[in-house]
Amino acid sequence: MQVPGPSDHGGPDSDQSAGGKGARPLTIIQNYLREHSLRGILGVVAEQYLGTLLRSLPGAEGIALRSLLYRGLFKRLDGFAFIYQGAYIDHCSGISAGRALSINSMAYVSGRGGLTIGDGVLIGPHAVVVSDNHNYKSRQTPISEQGHQLAPTFIGDDCMICANAIVLAGVRIATGTVVSSGAVVTKNTEPYSIVAGVPATHRRYRGDQNSESPSAASTEDSGTSP
Repeated sequence: MQVPGPSDHGGPDSDQSAGGKGARPLTIIQNYLREHSLRGILGVVAEQYLGTLLRSLPGAEGIALRSLLYRGLFKRLDGFAFIYQGAYIDHCSGISAGRALSINSMAYVSGRGGLTIGDGVLIGPHAVVVSDNHNYKSRQTPISEQGHQLAPTFIGDDCMICANAIVLAGVRIATGTVVSSGAVVTKNTEPYSIVAGVPATHRRYRGDQNSESPSAASTEDSGTSP
């Protein structure tokens, strides 16, 4: 069903809008092949099948097997990773991660545009970390046919991305940052800062008791493990 918009009511460039043309599957496939090398495509296929086999495996053995799997799929993974049941990771060949990485259940992490993660990073349940976005500038071409804009994302050491938080493509999360639950990070953060809100803004620094408030303190309940 086509949803009415400005172009349906004589808005700017209404005669040139993509409108109801619909997306062409062949164009979408061609864009994907153009954006990826053969090795990258084979890696995505491998992570889809192997990830599906191990993603829902419970217990300590599930964590151990997923750590082993992603050690082979990531561009770099130092040491053991705690990847919990249900976490979804794609375009692994673009991800470099340090020691003691923890990704909780139902989180989504994508390395399509390049993702660097430092040591001791916690990513909470249902959090989203991405490194690409759809192009959408043209009105003449459906968004699904415009390809992707790749933007490397960086997360420094000792950071915590709390439950339901979103880190958008191209953002640098500085060392020691806490991204509060439900926050949407659209710009770079400062070292050892606590950010919250939509879009996320600086609230205070870790260990800064002078600026602590009940509302700020409550955002630190991350729902992360361990």
